[in-house]
Amino acid sequence: MLARMPAPAQPPEHAPHGALPTGGTVRPITRWGTPVMHRAQAPVETYDEALRSLVADMVATMYAADGVGLAACQIGEDVAVFVFDCPDESGERTVGVVCNPELSLPEAGERRLEEDAEGCLSYPGAFTELARPDTATVTGTGLDGEPVTFSGDGLLARCLQHETDHTRGTVFGDRLPTKARKRLAKAHDKAVEDYPPDWPVGEE
Repeated sequence: MLARMPAPAQPPEHAPHGALPTGGTVRPITRWGTPVMHRAQAPVETYDEALRSLVADMVATMYAADGVGLAACQIGEDVAVFVFDCPDESGERTVGVVCNPELSLPEAGERRLEEDAEGCLSYPGAFTELARPDTATVTGTGLDGEPVTFSGDGLLARCLQHETDHTRGTVFGDRLPTKARKRLAKAHDKAVEDYPPDWPVGEE
């Protein structure tokens, strides 16, 4: 997920389940069209140093790409896990890691849709309006297999939905009508020279 808004003033980050791992290596972003981006990801079953190392690489890559969230498939790994560092509607940043995410949205009668610009690091340089529920909750497990829950509104709600979609093989373009997807493709094609195949390697 890529934010299309000014960076908020730096409020204290909210990390209800601990800080993000550090020390990872920035990897190239995997693009739409790559098979791993379009299939449901394998569940996390082993919580070990290999998982921690993968998540550290995801965090490093997310920050290098100026993203607010990143799923493992976006660096080519078939694992149902995502990381995020994203502000809510008030500007408070929340950070987290979610393995095997399950998304909960308000019931239909209580649901309010919010239409806002959305983009994806795996389809860089392109944004378009997409309506999503304005609040969301994700549950799953953390790096050590402990239960985790994250809830939010505003951009955070959008991010939680967007990243959970990635773990299920859905890109946000799949949720767009044909005309909007064509406009998105044109914007992406215009920006393609700004995002070489190894992007964001070298951007840290």
